[in-house]
Amino acid sequence: MRRIHGKDIKIFACNSNPKLAMDIAAQLGLPLGKSTVTAFADGEVSMSIEESVRGSDVFVIQSTCGPVNNNLMELLIMIDALKRASAGRITAVMPYYGYARQDRKAKARDPISAKLVADLITVAGADRVLSMDLHVAQIQGFFNIPVDHLMGVPILAPYFVEKFKDIPADQIAVVSPDLGSVTRARKFAERLDAPIAIIDKRRPRANVSEVMNIIGDVKDKTVVLVDDMVDTAGTLCHGAEALLSVGGAKEVYACATHGVLSNPALERIAASPIKETVFLDTIPQKEGAEASRIKMLSVAPVFAEAISRIYEDKPVSPLFT
Repeated sequence: MRRIHGKDIKIFACNSNPKLAMDIAAQLGLPLGKSTVTAFADGEVSMSIEESVRGSDVFVIQSTCGPVNNNLMELLIMIDALKRASAGRITAVMPYYGYARQDRKAKARDPISAKLVADLITVAGADRVLSMDLHVAQIQGFFNIPVDHLMGVPILAPYFVEKFKDIPADQIAVVSPDLGSVTRARKFAERLDAPIAIIDKRRPRANVSEVMNIIGDVKDKTVVLVDDMVDTAGTLCHGAEALLSVGGAKEVYACATHGVLSNPALERIAASPIKETVFLDTIPQKEGAEASRIKMLSVAPVFAEAISRIYEDKPVSPLFT
């Protein structure tokens, strides 16, 4: 990559997703920056940047997935170390943004942890954030620094376009698992030229969902459930069962940008009627995922292109489509 506006570019990574970091660096034709991220005996994060970053345009790749608190602290401490080493600009590249689910006060005395984490990243010294499929788009407004918000649909949809190329469009349906994911499902459906349906559910408490009704026609159709993230997979698996038993769907596939897959997600997916579940590698693949009929697609080319555009002061918006 050629040198732009007098600054060199450097890519650093913490420990949450080293394979993705290496893949992004390889796409850019750059080595990963030399650093050591370990822990003291009591668990505190220990950080050492082992090369000069003075005046450099630095990108730190770190998903704040599990162990969430540890990965978040690694990111904050690396940003602080780079800031104190006089880096020219620091971009936090967060393929998965943790603590995003509490984005408002849903009831009295709730925290807004998504805003708190945004403040922490900014105070640590980040000048910019690059992420993909935030749980809700308004999290961009929690930052007082630029946020580039990439979408997973342009990666996921072409996979299913190719997979369903021999199935007539009127025999396919794209399904949103809840009202909050309708916009995402609509964009996905436009790429498949297929109609959408919505699963109306009631959630009595966190990580527990109850399917109530299906809005739209999925009878005798091949359907794709589209979501931004899958945690315990309860919503996904209950939705798939309802699509078959209530809606009369022919077969069910599923996809999401972030495969959090907390216990017992893999067991639920393996026991579900979902024929294949597709995730992006914003979070490392869990051990045993293949047995649950899970496929991973890489986000490295998209993030590499976004990093290149940010470095060269070009618009990132063409990547949204």
